[in-house]
Amino acid sequence: MNGKQCRMARAGLGLSPQDLADRAGVHYITLRRLEAGEGVSEDTRGKIEKALADAGATFSKRGGRIGATVPE
Repeated sequence: MNGKQCRMARAGLGLSPQDLADRAGVHYITLRRLEAGEGVSEDTRGKIEKALADAGATFSKRGGRIGATVPE
């Protein structure tokens, strides 16, 4: 998962940045750094991805395109 996928999934799930940061157990500023394309640790990225996946998001990368899907 990259920053764009994180933003797409978070928006699709209707989560604010603070909501997602709280669910992932990371600081709000750290989440914003990831979404801005800045570096974060793999552990942190994993926590955020798990929080989104637990909420129903899935991520894809095919043919040079990335995506994030969420339940209806």
